[in-house]
Amino acid sequence: MSTALRPTRTDDAQPPTVTAWRDYDPHASALTGMFLGEVSLPGPIAQASERLWNLGARRIVMPDAIDLSPTANATADAARQTVRSLSLVRDLTARAILVEWRLRLDREDEETWKLLSHLQPPQAVDGPDQADEQLLSWRHSHYLCKCLWRQGPGFIQIRDRRWGDLRRFTSDEPHYHDAIAALDYGTVASTVPKNVLEDFVAEHLVLTVGEIAWWLPYRVKRWIQEAMAI
Repeated sequence: MSTALRPTRTDDAQPPTVTAWRDYDPHASALTGMFLGEVSLPGPIAQASERLWNLGARRIVMPDAIDLSPTANATADAARQTVRSLSLVRDLTARAILVEWRLRLDREDEETWKLLSHLQPPQAVDGPDQADEQLLSWRHSHYLCKCLWRQGPGFIQIRDRRWGDLRRFTSDEPHYHDAIAALDYGTVASTVPKNVLEDFVAEHLVLTVGEIAWWLPYRVKRWIQEAMAI
């Protein structure tokens, strides 16, 4: 990978701390031995979901709302922190670990929830005038594997059903693969080749948070059915 496409250091952001249990069900979570307590997640965020899985965590609560309003991500540090939290929600979704989180958007934002609708629905959406309707639509339309990417020998394929139909994209071009590797956990948007970033943005595969561009699809860790059917 070229120097220009190295991911930004989102791992320099403050390590998240989550609360974890061994079971999805609140009643089962109350049983002795099910509570794992507060778990700090220092180091690469790419390893956090695997660490939680190996600890036996199946339900996670994020302590702070993820704020995607522009004013909240005006600084590089704030944007990195937001992308780090989003990456954790995405990766936990990919493992089918229940993650309870909250989302904050601008008052007039009617589109961002659709971009994120492949992630587990949050407990609450704050900000938009139609926040309740957005959350209800999100909950009713969500399922695992709604927007994913997978890598084969010499190609990458994205399968996206966030808009109701199946949109499939396949690339065997190395510079697109390098860009995805950089975007996966966030990189400064200006370091991604302009034509590649424009293609991804046009297909709603990248979310911009402050100066950072972040890859939306996830790589599935637990298939709900045979991989070829997805």
